[in-house]
Amino acid sequence: MTYAPIAVTCGEPAGVGPELAEKAWSALRDVTPFFWIGDPEHLPGSVPTVNISTPDEAKSAMAQGLPVLPMPFAGKAVPGAPDPRNAVGVIQAIELGTKLALHGEASALCTAPIHKKALKDGANFGFPGHTEFLAHLAGDADVVMMLASEQLRVVPATIHIALSDVPHALTADLLRQTIEITTRGLTDQFGVDHPRLAIAGLNPHAGEGGAMGHEELTWINGLVDEMRAEGHDLIGPLPADTMFHAAARARYDAAIAMYHDQALIPIKTLDFDKGVNVTLGLPFIRTSPDHGTAFDIAGQGKANPSSLIEALKLADRMAAARSDAGTK
Repeated sequence: MTYAPIAVTCGEPAGVGPELAEKAWSALRDVTPFFWIGDPEHLPGSVPTVNISTPDEAKSAMAQGLPVLPMPFAGKAVPGAPDPRNAVGVIQAIELGTKLALHGEASALCTAPIHKKALKDGANFGFPGHTEFLAHLAGDADVVMMLASEQLRVVPATIHIALSDVPHALTADLLRQTIEITTRGLTDQFGVDHPRLAIAGLNPHAGEGGAMGHEELTWINGLVDEMRAEGHDLIGPLPADTMFHAAARARYDAAIAMYHDQALIPIKTLDFDKGVNVTLGLPFIRTSPDHGTAFDIAGQGKANPSSLIEALKLADRMAAARSDAGTK
């Protein structure tokens, strides 16, 4: 491997992020170089650590311990009890990780879960979450959220809004943008030369000819046909209840869903512990485990590292695909 190591931000110090970082090092120490950005005092101490001064020291340090790019925080880390005094440090860790990824000193950015209330209380954090903040740091990039596992990749066109708001928020421009960003992401970051996308219908049975909704007839069918004529490899709109079984998934590289649960229910049913959150549209690779801070089990050694491990492994594969594309 010739590309840079992966940057892992600490996330909320009172959550499971610190202990998962140590478990991920134990699992990946011989295969996936990464370094952790945060306060070394916040780590549980179940594995050795090595403070580094620059990211390029991480590869050699991996053999001795978890490489840490140290950043002192104002407060201690008490499992399950977020301290707003640490909010500034959490935000600065994200900013530093983004800067390193943008400059090529990190091959990818992998973010541990944050606690938005603590960030708002302690630093007046004004973003709904990680994705919006990263898009801002990257120059207000247009981004989409992909949930990915070995069995399925799916992108919701609308995300954290009420179901009743979806038909109004879902527009032809938004769906077109979602399809275009997903197509570019599959090509540039996943190494898929000719991405095949399956488009879900908005309504049950994809509207069933207007009997169960009209959006497919009035504009979704037309947009899909238009983009197909432009060269996109699209199928659909398809009934969402028949597009996620094994034989159907073999026909596409990613599915575009119309709303949050239409996307997340199938992937969490298929691969709950190993799903990875990927942000497409950024000028760098960003992955994240598909879970929250888990305050209820933080510090107890119960946290499952599978999603973080998969997020790091996927980031590594994406970095390899991007590196290979750059040499062609």
